[in-house]
Amino acid sequence: MPYDFVAMPHAWKASDRCSPVRPRQTNAISLPPVPVWPQASDRDEVGDGDSSGRFGGEYGDFEEMNGGGGVEAGLGGGGEEEMDEDGVCPALGMGKEQVVLMWGYLPGVSPQRSPLLAPVPVRLPLAATGDAWRDVCGGGCGFAMAISESGKLLTWGSTDDMGQSYVTAGKHEETPEAFPLPSDVVIARADTGWAHCVAITEEGVVYTWGWKECVPTGTVIADQSSVGTLERDESQSASASNQVSPRSHVSSRTSSGAASGPSESRGAEESTKRRRLSSAKQGPDSSTSSDENLSAPPCIVTFNTGVKITAVAAGGRHTLALSDFGQVWGWGYGGEGQLGLGSRIRTVSSPHPIPCIESALYGKDRPAAMKGNKNAETQISKVMGNCVKAIACGGRHSVVVTDSGTLLTFGWGLYGQCGQGNTDDVLSPTCVSSILGVKMEGAAAGLWHTVCISVDGDVYSFGGNQFGQLGTGSDEAETVPKLVDASCLENKNARTVSCGARHSAIITDESEVFCWGWNKYGQLGLGDSMDRNVPCIVPMDAYRALNVSCGWWHTLVLAESPT
Repeated sequence: MPYDFVAMPHAWKASDRCSPVRPRQTNAISLPPVPVWPQASDRDEVGDGDSSGRFGGEYGDFEEMNGGGGVEAGLGGGGEEEMDEDGVCPALGMGKEQVVLMWGYLPGVSPQRSPLLAPVPVRLPLAATGDAWRDVCGGGCGFAMAISESGKLLTWGSTDDMGQSYVTAGKHEETPEAFPLPSDVVIARADTGWAHCVAITEEGVVYTWGWKECVPTGTVIADQSSVGTLERDESQSASASNQVSPRSHVSSRTSSGAASGPSESRGAEESTKRRRLSSAKQGPDSSTSSDENLSAPPCIVTFNTGVKITAVAAGGRHTLALSDFGQVWGWGYGGEGQLGLGSRIRTVSSPHPIPCIESALYGKDRPAAMKGNKNAETQISKVMGNCVKAIACGGRHSVVVTDSGTLLTFGWGLYGQCGQGNTDDVLSPTCVSSILGVKMEGAAAGLWHTVCISVDGDVYSFGGNQFGQLGTGSDEAETVPKLVDASCLENKNARTVSCGARHSAIITDESEVFCWGWNKYGQLGLGDSMDRNVPCIVPMDAYRALNVSCGWWHTLVLAESPT
């Protein structure tokens, strides 16, 4: 998998080490409670957030996300890269050993489930002797995912009380193990959402599995007993609006809200009420079987004849795919417009084409200056481009970059994460007009925020900023893109970006990693649990970063070993 913006599942800009900012937490770390999986309901049932901008719903600390999400994936055309005269790809650093570094919270990899506050190498399993790391794919709720050089999809980090994510991760704990896909499948790229995964092969075949609402009808290729059962299309569509959430193993400490900080008490109280409600509806606890019953095994996603998928992105409960011709497809939950189909359709159970360029040019949300002005329409159409080159999914919003470098957004807008200057939901792909003159290279999306990079290596961010995830030096939300102009990024050019639920990471053209945002579980890799509202360099000794991919509570980096 190539590592420029076109093929990487993330994107962009950074610099010198910055001092800690806003030490909002002490080094006494409270571990995340086991999440309670949300029902397939509209946002009024889980809460839209209070006046402070916090999500006051069922999720508490564990709002839906992109696993890995929150990533940017680009039009790759099969992953070809220019080689030097020795047949080595410079972008990949194939001349030296590649390693995967992890930090943050992965409950299955450390004693007493302690968060990893600084980078730690991940060992390949003994079964993979002779293989090597190829790429990192972030991970979902409490699990990590990466790809080996032989095309195996490796997962690890979960525990058996993590509910549905444990099933989605293949029940792999401390040691990375190959997810049970057919033995002849060679995975080229992958991404993870909140509790579902999507992967594509070198031939452009798409596999997906996990929470049923996120998995379209397709050809099942796995033993149902190993990963759950697949719902039929009819029953899936009919039951999407009243799907019941499985009961999780929630400790009394978690239920009381003690695991959350003081500033999160309101969300914790609401979360406790909803857990009780959910438990009362379900009766006796049967969490393991319930989690598996709500998980679909791997299936092959069916597209129109001749469609070859080159990139995928997974959001909280929706998925986007990009074809080699720059057409975007989407499926899953679309209640806030994150599928870009012009409506609040709850569930799309098969891939549908998303008219990105057409909606931006001719939709009702197109820039006001274009309406009725043919000259303006002609000029804007040139600026808008002809196809999409990169895609990203956030918790409940989506971002695409066209071949001309224009940024389009759609979906949930409560925190300004669509960059339209307001907090309205955006139901169709719409141009972020405030940066129309800046050519974008790629983008990444988190739960409530969006980060994008220009071709010049500048970083722009917008959306929710409760934990400093925008990197602007404050905790104020931004409804239009704002340049991240921290002093530590001076003379630095970002080339890769990734967003976790509420933290962000970039790689510079000097192979440095910078992180900022929420750090309660060490997901910034800075050796402590203090939030940062400006980018800070991650100490990685002599390792040279090639790619970065954020999971929900953790961060993964593919790096080149110094030896």
